[in-house]
Amino acid sequence: MISERMVDYVKGSSVIRAMFEEGKKLANQYGAENVYDFSLGNPNVAAPAAVNEAIKEVLDTEESTFVHGYMNNSGYEDVRQIIADSINRRFETHFNQSNIVMTVGAAGGLNVILKTLLDPGDEVIAFAPYFGEYRSYTANYDGKLVVVSADTENFQLNLQELEEKISEKTKAVIINNPNNPTGVVYSEDTIKNLAAVLNKKQEELGTDIYLISDEPYRELVYDGAEVVYLTKYYDNTIVGYSYSKSLSLPGERIGYLVLPDELSDAENIKSAANVATRILGYVNAPSLMQRVIAKCVDVEVNVEPYNKNRELLYKSLMEYGYECIKPEGAFYMFVKTPGDEKEFVNAAKSKNILVVPGSSFACPGYVRIAYCVSYDTVKGSLNGFKELAKEFGILK
Repeated sequence: MISERMVDYVKGSSVIRAMFEEGKKLANQYGAENVYDFSLGNPNVAAPAAVNEAIKEVLDTEESTFVHGYMNNSGYEDVRQIIADSINRRFETHFNQSNIVMTVGAAGGLNVILKTLLDPGDEVIAFAPYFGEYRSYTANYDGKLVVVSADTENFQLNLQELEEKISEKTKAVIINNPNNPTGVVYSEDTIKNLAAVLNKKQEELGTDIYLISDEPYRELVYDGAEVVYLTKYYDNTIVGYSYSKSLSLPGERIGYLVLPDELSDAENIKSAANVATRILGYVNAPSLMQRVIAKCVDVEVNVEPYNKNRELLYKSLMEYGYECIKPEGAFYMFVKTPGDEKEFVNAAKSKNILVVPGSSFACPGYVRIAYCVSYDTVKGSLNGFKELAKEFGILK
């Protein structure tokens, strides 16, 4: 028998992944060109040529036993320094290699830092709508996820409710910026006000509250939107980053944590994160990809294909009568369902359109559309979305 905890995990297994598998079945049945799968945030844009060139260069010029061998559990020191230098240039920070821990993607990084911070019964606060795996990651270390309800007017952070829900058990608050599933970028005013709430509650309670900023979509922004760097606004900030989306490397599982010296108990946190990387079984982030990232750390990200999809999809859905905040970042659109969410998802599936219900993100009554697909997929889906609008009575 599997463990009781795994029974619960299996029951709550990702709806997103289930929809992705459904999409593969439909593609086999109807042909991939006739299926419009918006379920998974799997980048359709090819990795930059510089990445493949760097892989070849590393393998051709660096010693094999070095490239494929063990290193410090936090990663190669030179790679970590290169990343720290890049962050410092872009955001006027002052990090060095000791502040960087290389991770197995953003998910690996979140698990490392939650393992580092949480005692049984500690609370982690997330803002709806949020990436559903936060609940599982928190439960992995016997923590409790506390959810702040969505501000559906603009999907900025509901700070009044946050202040009400912070307790003596609150160890961390997670934000995802730009946000999955809404594509919203949190404004500088929102971040300043968030920092004010957290500083106030730390002082009131006499505890440390760590802000974990989950940022795999940082570079994917449109219309001049700015994603502010949170360590400059709140001392107890930890940043998690991944190259999965920016460099289209989701399967390579490479990212990092930033652990600033300003953190309360910074040296112990850095040491514990190093150990957590090992005892969680990662041992270290993939060695080859660390060497590659060192050569690609400042490669420019191509957002134009996503922006082209965003503009067509948003313009069309608005014409059909749907309601949606235009995303400023990432590659997701969070659309209000005209009628029952489940009925809409099933009706969309009947037209070979796969979208993820908002309830998967603790925000029912919406669907997430991952537009990191081909332009032809977006175009091909529009007739189906139009027919759905007519069926649900928002387009006459």
